[in-house]
Amino acid sequence: MKPFPVLFVCLGNICRSPLAEGIFRHITTENGRAHDYPTDSAGTGGWHIGYPPDTRSVQVAREHGIDLSDLRARRVEASDFDRFELILAMDHANLRHLQGMAPRETAATIALFGAYALGGDIEVPDPYYGGIAGFRDVYNMLFSGCSSIVAKLEAERASWSGNTSSVR
Repeated sequence: MKPFPVLFVCLGNICRSPLAEGIFRHITTENGRAHDYPTDSAGTGGWHIGYPPDTRSVQVAREHGIDLSDLRARRVEASDFDRFELILAMDHANLRHLQGMAPRETAATIALFGAYALGGDIEVPDPYYGGIAGFRDVYNMLFSGCSSIVAKLEAERASWSGNTSSVR
């Protein structure tokens, strides 16, 4: 089956989106499906290009057996709208920015992470100006959402291949 690439987007690509990328990659690897769901993260802003994730994101991920040490911040590029099937923004401001950047003819689904993954108009709060507790709260929100995304994608892909009926 054709890979279904997923991109997670926040403002600077050092807190929320790399944490989401790491969690999503961890879940798909644990399920033996990482090759089906290549993932990446990016920011709508370019302040941190080339830098590793915030040390608090790294710490919280490490507490859960996830290594973010190979990740480096990058900015969303025009080619991302061709490369990724699903692009998820952590908040409304980044969603609007992505929608403004997207070419008219993009096939990518661009959505709010909370709406797609958590079933509501929910923003993932930016923990940057707070302490480690905020990063832990964001981790829990992202883990729940990423687990939901994987389950949703697996169900959709199974229905595409005729392995199950699709009830919506």
